[in-house]
Amino acid sequence: MPTEVDELLRERGRTYAEEAGITLRDKPAPLFQLLVLTLLFSAPISAGVATASARELFAAGWRTPRRMREESTWQQRVDALGRGGYRRYDESTARYLEQLCDRLLEEYGGDLRRLRDDADGDPARVRRALQRFDRIGPTGADIFCREAQRVWPSLRPYFDKRALDGAKAAHLPKDSRTLAALVAPEDVAVLAAALVRVDLG
Repeated sequence: MPTEVDELLRERGRTYAEEAGITLRDKPAPLFQLLVLTLLFSAPISAGVATASARELFAAGWRTPRRMREESTWQQRVDALGRGGYRRYDESTARYLEQLCDRLLEEYGGDLRRLRDDADGDPARVRRALQRFDRIGPTGADIFCREAQRVWPSLRPYFDKRALDGAKAAHLPKDSRTLAALVAPEDVAVLAAALVRVDLG
């Protein structure tokens, strides 16, 4: 691994899922938590507020779509988001979270692996399917895929525009496959997150 990449991973190599307290695995609950984080990132708020708000939701015990749907009220979700600093969009986001849980339960039985399998693991099809969840647009779909590639190898290498802009700023290759070759496969998501942090300054 080149020295500059090693330093980058050491200084900024933490995924946003990790920052939100998600131990990402190819299991329904952590994948749902990543989807929640993606929804939170889909409003124009800071990464710090999004991850802090996700931690508040999960600390309340709403770590699966069924528990969030059945064990939380709209007001409780608003309050949790507020504790995370997610104030301007807390009321609308509390509704979007309910809609997200409903769609995930109805269409995929609460298991995002079914979404991946329906898309045959194809990144473009996964992106399109993710955008069927209200509020999650192209940027949100990129965020999910960028993080999920850690446990969904079929998405690798996934470097969205923000990560590639970070690569340019860090004087690293701007081609996804060349970038991916700089690290072990399981670290591609970590490198992508680090490059996003570079782009964000």
